[in-house]
Amino acid sequence: MMLGLLLAHAGVEVLVLEKHADFLRDFRGDTIHPSTLEVMHELGLLEDFLKLPHQKVHQLTVQIGDVTVPFADFTHLPTRCGFIAFLPQWDFLNFLAEQAARYPTFKLRMRAEVVGLLEERGGVVGVEVGAPEGRLEVRAKLVVGADGRHSVVRQKAKLPVEELGAPMDVLWFRISRRPEDSPAVMGRFQAGRVFVMLNRGDYWQCGYVIPKGTLEEIRREGLPAFRDGVADLAPFVRDRVADIRSWDDVKLLTVLVDRLTTWYRPGLLCIGDAAHAMSPVGGVGINLAIQDAVATANLLAAPLRDGTLSVDHLLRVQRRRLPATRIVQRFQIVIQNRIVTRVLGSRGQTLAVPWALRLFERFPLLRRIPARVVGVGVRPEHVRIPV
Repeated sequence: MMLGLLLAHAGVEVLVLEKHADFLRDFRGDTIHPSTLEVMHELGLLEDFLKLPHQKVHQLTVQIGDVTVPFADFTHLPTRCGFIAFLPQWDFLNFLAEQAARYPTFKLRMRAEVVGLLEERGGVVGVEVGAPEGRLEVRAKLVVGADGRHSVVRQKAKLPVEELGAPMDVLWFRISRRPEDSPAVMGRFQAGRVFVMLNRGDYWQCGYVIPKGTLEEIRREGLPAFRDGVADLAPFVRDRVADIRSWDDVKLLTVLVDRLTTWYRPGLLCIGDAAHAMSPVGGVGINLAIQDAVATANLLAAPLRDGTLSVDHLLRVQRRRLPATRIVQRFQIVIQNRIVTRVLGSRGQTLAVPWALRLFERFPLLRRIPARVVGVGVRPEHVRIPV
C-alpha cells in the first residue's frame, strides 16, 4: 500500500490487489516506529496520521523476575517523533488507501486474490486473479509481491528461499487494560517463560512466547492452567485473565525467519515479508517493509514512468535493501538463540539480571543505542521519488 501511494504520487499507474473484503485482521504488526513516522512527515501526512486514535510509547522496559529495567528511550532520536505509535494495522492501511486514492493513477481492488502469474518469453507480464465474478487476468509492466510471509507470488515465481530458523512461536491474545496500569511496553522474562505486553489503550495486546511446536501440549494442560501462567507473569492482571474465554481467543503466530536469495525475476519483484520474513523480535517487520517500499519507489518510479524498467533496476532494489535485512535478521537470530531459547529452557531455575542489562539502569545514555536500532534501523530510507 505504501509503495502504491508513493508510485501514484510520482505519476505511475498502480493497481493494488487485496484478497480480503477489508483490512480487519487482528494481531498483525501494529507498531509504527519513528522511521516510518519520518516517512509520513516527508509525505506531508504526519499531522493527519497522528489524528488517528493511537498510543505513544516513549520507552521500552524489560522485567526479569521481579526486577524492571528501562531498556530503550526513543525521546532522543533525531526524528520528528521520539516515540513508537501503536494503532491497529487496519487503520494504517485504510489511511494509506485514502491518501493514495487522491491520485488519479492509483486504484485499489478488494476481494481480488492473486492465484498465479502470467508469463511470456521467460518474464512475468501480470497475474491471474480470483475475484467474485471469476478468474481475471491483470497485465502490468511490473508485478510486486508484497503478500507476506506465506507469499503466493514468491511461491509461483519459484524464487529460492534461505531458511534461517526460529525456535519459537507466539500466542497472541487480549487482556483489558485499566487507567492505573503502567503505560509502558513491557517484556517479561521468568524461568521458562517470555511474555510481552503492548499498550493498546483500553486493552493489552499480549504475546506469550512458546517453544516451537508446543501449542498442542499447552492446550492439553487446559485453559485454566494457561490463564494461571499468564497471571504469574503479570500479577496485576490476575483478576482479568478470564478475558481469555476460550482457545478461540488465542491466536498462534508461527514465527519464520527467512529471505529470498534473489528477490526478482524479469517483470517481478518481492519486498517486505515476501522477500524476508522477520521474527517479531523488536517489532521491526512492518517498518522494514515500509523502508523496502520507499527504496523501491525511489529507484523504480522514473524507469516505470518512462518505460525503461530493466532487470538491473530490480537488482538495485535488492542490493539497496539486502544489507539492512541481513543485519536485522542476524540481530533477531542472536536474540532468539542466545536469550529467548535460554530463558524458555530455564524452567525451575532462578533468572538473574545480566550485568550488561544492569548498565542500562545505571547509565541512561545507553538506552539510546537500542532505541536507535529499533526506532530508526540500520539503513533508514527517505522519500526521494522524482515527481
